[in-house]
Amino acid sequence: MLELAPERAGGVGAAAPTEVGLGYGGDTLNTAIYLARLGIEVEYLTALGDDPYSDWMLAQWHLHRVATSHVRRLPNRLPGVYAIHLDASGERRFYYWRQQSAAKSLFVDVDVDAIVGWLVDAELIYTSGISLAIYDEISRAKLLDALGELRRQGKKVAFDPNYRPALWKSAAAAKKVYSRFLSQVDIVLPTFEDEQTLYRDKTPSHTLDRFDKGGVDEIVVKDGAGGCMVKCQGERHLVPVPEAITPIDTTAAGDSFNAGYLAARLSQTPPFEAALAGHRLAAKVIQRRGAIVTTC
Repeated sequence: MLELAPERAGGVGAAAPTEVGLGYGGDTLNTAIYLARLGIEVEYLTALGDDPYSDWMLAQWHLHRVATSHVRRLPNRLPGVYAIHLDASGERRFYYWRQQSAAKSLFVDVDVDAIVGWLVDAELIYTSGISLAIYDEISRAKLLDALGELRRQGKKVAFDPNYRPALWKSAAAAKKVYSRFLSQVDIVLPTFEDEQTLYRDKTPSHTLDRFDKGGVDEIVVKDGAGGCMVKCQGERHLVPVPEAITPIDTTAAGDSFNAGYLAARLSQTPPFEAALAGHRLAAKVIQRRGAIVTTC
């Protein structure tokens, strides 16, 4: 999506920002770009419009060395837009305009074999609950079937539930979709705050236990300044953040953590060390404004 980000804290309900920068972002895109910056070969799959803003975004992604050969360009469609509102402590709220977003139609008029073909060369496939939320039921079913076939071919799937209540008809609808997709997931990267909202989990340990009982092999429960809990191959550990950070903007904190973690795992780093890599990258990102920071 296109991103409208204030140059300072404040916004609607406070002093309106005097300057707003135009950028781009989205949870899976943020992770893709940070993975590419860490030296991982990345192909991003989405749908855009045939407008100049979509052209600009594609050009920017190429500069980040993100491959886009399978990005669909849909005529007479536009990218979604979101605005970031920051409070004085750097915590953010998002406001969205994406009812007609091209990304929602990524799998419309596409069959399962085509989706498998797009993804078959990947070692790891990464998606999120936000992606699932914006697709219609037929598109979700196609993606689920494709992931099942890809896992049978030895590919791994990573998933961040990234629950956003405004995107779902109900909490029950989100739970039903998540339950189906978790059967095709190898690595899950939930944020405790989101899981607490959806499932009423009392602690990160409760969240980890629930995914463990669901059969996911590798679990990383992110808890902001509280660090993260990691379970893999029967072992579980609390991995604290290396140092306390005062954030300027927490946008993409979890997305960048996921990139740091997955890049390390793809390089055969043990999961508990990979969590530290995730913490370090997220710490750099939250000390700058916007989803995609200039340097990190």
